[in-house]
Amino acid sequence: MSDQPSVWQGDLDRDDLVEAHAPADPFALFADWYGAAAACGLREPTAMTLATVDPDGTPSARIVLLKGFDAHGFRFYTNYESRKGAALAANPRAALVFWWEPIERQVRVTGRVARLDTATSDAYFARRSRGSRLGAHASPQSRRLADRAELEQRLADAEARFADREVPRPAHWGGYVVMPEAIEFWQARRSRLHDRLRYVRDEPGPWRIERLSP
Repeated sequence: MSDQPSVWQGDLDRDDLVEAHAPADPFALFADWYGAAAACGLREPTAMTLATVDPDGTPSARIVLLKGFDAHGFRFYTNYESRKGAALAANPRAALVFWWEPIERQVRVTGRVARLDTATSDAYFARRSRGSRLGAHASPQSRRLADRAELEQRLADAEARFADREVPRPAHWGGYVVMPEAIEFWQARRSRLHDRLRYVRDEPGPWRIERLSP
């Protein structure tokens, strides 16, 4: 983390991340922190780093957008045939990182990953703009292209194919849910002795809270 002064206008040494105040359910705490991030003026509080491991063992990370969360986990959507899709097919585990710089908070998630059901993916896809839906058909995500013109031609082909009808969700595109086994909440302090609480659960038992050294 940077040693530059924070732009957080509140108390950077706030002491609310303590076991006595922590809810039993980590999703309740995440909802509270996400709400604070959304309210502080961040342009994209849903941005999260998704880390996977390729079939050959190579780690890979990229930014994706959170599209919902509940007690089951954190949801996002992508091309199943992309690099991350291939990684998750071979090793259905992942890590997520949220970094909300204005309020000096970070959340780390690790857990198993599963595809969302087709009805949920269909419903989300139908809410996307027509351009985004066409793009899902046009882009062979993560694969090499000869040049930009090839991609634009693929888009033109998709536009012609669906010119007079709705754009359906392609079979290779849909949602995933990251089902956490551990969720860590990190909160900065000026002393650099930051607060770290980690929720850990061994299914089907309850969550337990651990304090980690900064």
